[in-house]
Amino acid sequence: MEIDRELVERRLAEIKGALVELGEIVRAGKEEFLSNSLLRNAAKYLLITAIEGAFSVCNHISVRMGRVPKSYADCFKTLAELGVVEKDLAERLARMARFRNVLVHRYWRIDDELVFEIMKKDTRDLEEFVRAVGEYVKRQ
Repeated sequence: MEIDRELVERRLAEIKGALVELGEIVRAGKEEFLSNSLLRNAAKYLLITAIEGAFSVCNHISVRMGRVPKSYADCFKTLAELGVVEKDLAERLARMARFRNVLVHRYWRIDDELVFEIMKKDTRDLEEFVRAVGEYVKRQ
């Protein structure tokens, strides 16, 4: 089946939007982040939104290529097997997917300093995902 380019492009735009807002929170600084519950809660929601968007794209492409992932983490590994993303990026995104599960299902155990570090460093993986998928879609 053919990939729905419009759907993928919409999801990629949503991820980019969430990443822009996460960047604004990071620029506010760690001290402000840790002392401001609105920023902490917004950041967690934006991370969930970005990771969910990536999973949505991942699942769409995987299924259209005849593969049904078993989990969020497995989905990114499937994209690596299909040649959409590099294997090391898929592994980092799989860790991000597991972090998403903690945000959603065990939110009361979240270390806010870890959230800040993920926003500061690991969201680059989502930017790389957006680039890789965008290039893949153009080749199709």
